[in-house]
Amino acid sequence: MPRRLAYRLIFSLTFIVVLAEGISSYISVHTQEQQLLSAMTLGADQLSRGIASATWESMLADHRDAAYSVMRTVAEKQGIDRIRFFNKEGLITFSTGPDSGAIVDKSAEACYVCHATQQPLVTVDVPTRARIFTGVDGKRRLGMITAVYNEPECSNAACHAHHTDQRVLGVLDVSLQLEPVDEEVAAIVRGTVGMMAIHVLVISLFIFYFTRRFVDRPIQGLIDATNKMSIMKLDEPIAVESSEELGALARSFNAMRIQLNRAIHELNEVTQGLEQKVRERTRELEVAQERLVRADRMASLGQLAASIAHEINNPVWGILNLSMLLDRMLKEDGVPKERLAEFRSHLSHVISETSRVGRIVSDLLSFSRRSKPRREKTNLNTIIQSTVSLLHHRLELGNVEISLRLADHLPDVFADPSQLQQVVLNLVMNSMEACQRHERGVITVWTAYSRDRKVVLEAGDDGEGMSEEQQRHIFEPFFTTKEDGKGVGLGLAVVYGIVQAHEGDIEVHSSLGKGTTFRITLPEYHEADALVSVAAAPGTTTRDDSPAGSDRQR
Repeated sequence: MPRRLAYRLIFSLTFIVVLAEGISSYISVHTQEQQLLSAMTLGADQLSRGIASATWESMLADHRDAAYSVMRTVAEKQGIDRIRFFNKEGLITFSTGPDSGAIVDKSAEACYVCHATQQPLVTVDVPTRARIFTGVDGKRRLGMITAVYNEPECSNAACHAHHTDQRVLGVLDVSLQLEPVDEEVAAIVRGTVGMMAIHVLVISLFIFYFTRRFVDRPIQGLIDATNKMSIMKLDEPIAVESSEELGALARSFNAMRIQLNRAIHELNEVTQGLEQKVRERTRELEVAQERLVRADRMASLGQLAASIAHEINNPVWGILNLSMLLDRMLKEDGVPKERLAEFRSHLSHVISETSRVGRIVSDLLSFSRRSKPRREKTNLNTIIQSTVSLLHHRLELGNVEISLRLADHLPDVFADPSQLQQVVLNLVMNSMEACQRHERGVITVWTAYSRDRKVVLEAGDDGEGMSEEQQRHIFEPFFTTKEDGKGVGLGLAVVYGIVQAHEGDIEVHSSLGKGTTFRITLPEYHEADALVSVAAAPGTTTRDDSPAGSDRQR
C-alpha cells in the first residue's frame, strides 16, 4: 500500500471498482448461462415430448420399427447426441448408440433422478428431469428423461395390454450437445471481461485525474505552504479552493500565517528595542567601568604617594648636600686641581641622583597619566620589572621581600602596557598587604610559557589566605575582606575586567594560613593581531587604561 494519501485513495477506489465490476460480470455471465441452459432444457423437454407424441401411434399399434425409425431420423438432427428408450426394468429396448439391449444400473445418472428413494418417483418436474453430464469425449451433454405413462388407450389395447396398476411403461432419454451453449457462454465471458477491463480503465483514469486535481494537488499546496511557514516565509498566501473542507483548512492556515507574521514582526520590534536597551546599558556599564578604573587609580596613587615621597626625598637631599658642597668649592677661588677629581665625582653623583629622581617621576607620570588604551607588542617581564621598581621602597617599608622568577626568552603578548602595569601593581600590593601581618613576608612573581602556547603570570604570597566562600566572590565589585575604611573592593574586579578584555583567564588558589596565588594566562603575540588592531584603530573606542587600586579583596 503506498504511503501518499492520493495514491492510497486511487488504489482503494480502483480496487473497489474492480471488485464491483468483477462481481457484476460474474453475475451477468452466470445469469446468461442459466438462461441459455433453461432455454436448452425447455427445448430438450419439447423435443422429448415431440418424439413421444410422434411415436405414440406406432407404439400403440405395436409398430416398433416405425417408432424406432422416427427416433433414428430425429437423432440425426444437428445437436442431438443420442436417443434411447428403456423399460421399467432398465432394459434398453432402443438406442441410437451401441448400448441397445443393455441393462442400465438404476443408480446411473439417467435413472438416479427417479430411483434415488426407496419408492421410485412417478411424476418429476422438468428441471429435475434434466441433467448435465460430461461424456467420454470430455464434452458436456444435456440429458432429458421423459416418462411414458400407461394411458388408458395402452392398458385397454388388445395388442399389448398392460395392467392398469402399472403407471410407467418406460423412459425416453434424449441427450443434446452443449457445445454451442459452451461456445456462446465463452463468447459472453470474453465480451464481459473486455467490457469490464474497459470500464475499469476508464473509471480508473477518471479516479486518477479527479483525485490528483481535487485531493493531491491541494494537499501538496498545503504541504508546500507549511514548509514555507516552517522556514519563516510568511509573505506568500495559501490559495487552495478545491473543496469546501480543504478551502477552510487553507483559510485557517492563512489566518495562522498572518498571525504568526504579525507576532514575528512584534517580536522583532521587541528584540530590536531590547538590543537598543542592551547597547545603552552596555555603554553605561563601560562608562561606570571607566569611572571605577579611574577611582581605583586614584586610590593607588594615594597609596603610592607616601612611598614615592620617601623614594624621591633621599636623592633630593643627596643632591642638595652635594650642590652645597660644590658651591662651597667654587667660592674658594675655583676648584683646585688636586680636588678636580673629587669635584667631578660629586657632580657625577648629582647627575646620577637627578636622573634617578627623573626616572621615578617619569614612571609615576607614565602610570598616572590618562591616555587612550592601545594594544601593542609588549614584554610582560619588562612590565613586571618596571612596576616592582616603583614599589621597591614601599615593600621595604612594609618589611616584605619580593622574589622575581621571570622566564628567559618569554614571548611577547598583544596588550596595553599601561593596563598590564595596573594588573601587576594591583596583585603585588594585594600580596604585600596580606603579608604585613607577619614579621617578614615573601612575595613571589613567576612568568612562564605553557604548553598550550600561553604566556603565564603568577603572583603568590605566604599571607593569611582565603576561605572557599571568599574565593567564590573575590572578583565581584565592592567585595572585600579588609576592615572597614581600608578598602572598597574594586581592585580585583578591575583586574578581572582587564584580563578578560585581553582574551585571557585569571584564577585564584588559596588556603587559610598558607597564602594565595593568582594565575593569569594571556595569548602570545601574533603579527595578525597587530594588523587587525591597525585596521580597527580609527573607529575603535576602548576603556580607560587607568591603573587599578591596591585594595585587598580576599
